[in-house]
Amino acid sequence: MTLQLSLLTTSKANEKFKYYQKKVWFNKSESFFYRTAKPQTMDEGKSYPLLVFFHGAGGRGEDNKKQLLDAGGLESFEKNKLRTKHQSHIFAGQVPHGKKWVNVSWSIFGHKMPKISDSMQMAFEALDAYIQDPKNQVDSKRIYVMGLSMGGYGTWDAIQRRPDFFAAAVPICGGGDKSLAPKLVDIPIWAWHGDKDSVITPSRSRDMINAISNAGGSPKYSEIKGRGHNSWVDCWNSDKLWKWLYSQSKD
Repeated sequence: MTLQLSLLTTSKANEKFKYYQKKVWFNKSESFFYRTAKPQTMDEGKSYPLLVFFHGAGGRGEDNKKQLLDAGGLESFEKNKLRTKHQSHIFAGQVPHGKKWVNVSWSIFGHKMPKISDSMQMAFEALDAYIQDPKNQVDSKRIYVMGLSMGGYGTWDAIQRRPDFFAAAVPICGGGDKSLAPKLVDIPIWAWHGDKDSVITPSRSRDMINAISNAGGSPKYSEIKGRGHNSWVDCWNSDKLWKWLYSQSKD
């Protein structure tokens, strides 16, 4: 029975994967695996939003697949009809084994933004190329970013490096550089964290939210009572979150 359920789950995932094209970005001697999906229907002359997804540690590898399976990301995107109802592009890169989106320890209570990681650098390069391709019809005013755990750090890192690029951000159980909070006051942010998280302390999210608020911003924050290191479950299941995210625009 367990094997049958496993095969059924794999079959369903593979069916949904057909919408997410495998791609590789080359940078000198480095390569970066990523997947992209387009809106189900696209009309000539229109432009469409794009969601950048930063996976957690469980999505690392070289298979160009685990990044979407990590923490149920693919299931959530399909369940919440990102490609259909929200007519959204999706961009999901994959960090190799042993690497990170941000080269900092996850156990510390704060950090200064380090040199950009190879994975983040190549993600930006591949993302820029995708957006600049006129065939993709990406709306540059509606580029969103979200990520969990290791990818929560990646989300904070991305908006700190490109504060004028993203229309909204959803960092889930991550952490950023508090000193850069003034750069983030104009970005719509909705952070998530479990108050019982023992992997990444919730103070990492609290500190970022407080720093941005003190700098004049108005970020949103959901700290889930009784939740450990899986607050993405609450994020995935929040209709309000998805409606809020896709209502954001830089203009």
